[in-house]
Amino acid sequence: MRVAAAELFISQQALSSSIRELERQLKVTLFDRSPRNLTPTPAADILYRGAVPLLAAGKQLISQVRHADDPTPFVIGHSPDLAPSEVFTVIEPVVLDNPSAPIAVRAVHPHDMRAELLSGTIDLALRRGMSPTPDLATTVITHHALRLAVTATHPLATADRVDLEQIADYELVVWGPEHEASYTDLLVELCRRAGFEPRVIVSTLIGTPPHTAVIAHPQACALVTNAPGWLYDKRIRIVEFNDPPFAPVRGLWLPGTSSPMRRKILAALE
Repeated sequence: MRVAAAELFISQQALSSSIRELERQLKVTLFDRSPRNLTPTPAADILYRGAVPLLAAGKQLISQVRHADDPTPFVIGHSPDLAPSEVFTVIEPVVLDNPSAPIAVRAVHPHDMRAELLSGTIDLALRRGMSPTPDLATTVITHHALRLAVTATHPLATADRVDLEQIADYELVVWGPEHEASYTDLLVELCRRAGFEPRVIVSTLIGTPPHTAVIAHPQACALVTNAPGWLYDKRIRIVEFNDPPFAPVRGLWLPGTSSPMRRKILAALE
C-alpha cells in the first residue's frame, strides 16, 4: 500500500479509502486483508483484466476528440509472417473507395501487439494463428492459401504441384516452438490431419519473410503464403498444393472502441 500510494502521489490513507469506496460501489471484496498483506480476490483479477483495455480505450477516445479536425493516420500493425502485400489486400477495398484515407502499415512482433494496442501506437493488429487474446476484441478476418517453399536443390523443387503428405519425409521450418506459438500449432495440426507427424525446426531468423528460412535449411521446407514461382534469384521455389490448406488472418483491437476505418475494413472483408 505504501509503495502504491507513493507511485500515485497520494497518501496511504487516501489510497485505502479509495479502495474501500470502490468495493462499496461494486458491492464486492477486492482484497483479502491480513496484517501484512493484501491479496487480490477473484473479483479483483476480473476487474483488473477488464479495466486495463477499457482505460486505454478511454485515452484513445480523448485523443480522437482532440484531433477531430486533424485526424491522425489509422495505423495497422502486422506480424512479420504477413507480407505487406497481403496486408494491402485487406485494406484495398477501403483504399479504392477513398484513396485519400490516411492509413499507415508497419511490422510488429506478435508479442508486442497487445502493448501497442493498449498504448495507442497501432489501431488494428493483424497476425496469423488462432489463439485470441482474452482482453482484446478479435475475429478471423480472412484466410490465405498455403503453399510450399523449398530451395532450388530440394527434391520437391521440380514438382508442378504436390500433396501435403509429400512433405512428411522432410523437416518443416516454423517460427516458434510448438505449444508456445499458435501459428506453429496450426501448421502441425494440418500435417497431422494429412496423416503424418512433422519433424519441426524452429527458425532463428526474426523479421525476414518466412520463405527465407529454407535458405538456412536447404533440405527442409516451409509452409508460406507467397504466390507460386521462383524467388530470391531462383534460389527458392514456391510450389502449389493440389488441395491447399488455408491459414487464417486474425484481427485484434481494443474492446470498447469505435473506429469508422476499422468498421469499413471489416465490413469489406465480410
